Amino acid sequence: MSALDGAVVAVAGAAGPAGRATLLRLAEAGATVVASDADAARLAEAVDAARYAHGGATVTGDTVDLLDLDAARAWADRTEKEFGRIDGLVHLVGGWRGSSSFADTDLGDWDVLEDLLIRTVQHTSLAFENGLQRSGNGRYLLISAAGASKPTAGNAAYAAAKAAAEAWTLALADAFRKAGGDEGPNAAAAILVVKALVHDAMRAERPSAKFAGFTDVKELAEAIAGVWERPALEVNGNRLWLTEKP
Repeated sequence: MSALDGAVVAVAGAAGPAGRATLLRLAEAGATVVASDADAARLAEAVDAARYAHGGATVTGDTVDLLDLDAARAWADRTEKEFGRIDGLVHLVGGWRGSSSFADTDLGDWDVLEDLLIRTVQHTSLAFENGLQRSGNGRYLLISAAGASKPTAGNAAYAAAKAAAEAWTLALADAFRKAGGDEGPNAAAAILVVKALVHDAMRAERPSAKFAGFTDVKELAEAIAGVWERPALEVNGNRLWLTEKP
């Protein structure tokens, strides 16, 4: 039996290709999946696809403004009340802005990325921390980028935002560690690191491209599901690399 069988997992930013793959994999593993995204139409398509692929799976969708802390907390409370538990939050909210050189950096990009990549992490982690502790096998998973560890000149805003999101997630991991005391944490916060993601539509659009070092969204989804199979002590506070370390 999968460690996810009967688990309740929330997925933030669920409507994109990585979100769709994650919904499918979690549903396949027997989890109840509670998906959110700002795009209601794309979210409905992703939820329907997961339900269709795995008949009998419970997959729900809700448009939640994750830039509103109260809305994030209401989502977490509503989920735990409805399903009786909350065992995971997978953070897939993303976005990218960059420039041709460091000198050409537009600080407006930082304003956008601060909301997308940092605020949403702050709000979901604060909203779900207590529920994940109560789970006994809770996981908070941030999907990050290798560029956070080795920023390039044209990616200053993006890399800095990702690095800040990683630091925030590691602080949550420390909270889990302290709460566990001598017995070790009963919940874990971890970071899955990719260079970039690739999916079938990208390959179809660019059939000659190599996508070297990229992680397929299905591979990412498999890695996400696998985190529940490992002890909290083993993954808490760690970066799990799905690409070569820079």
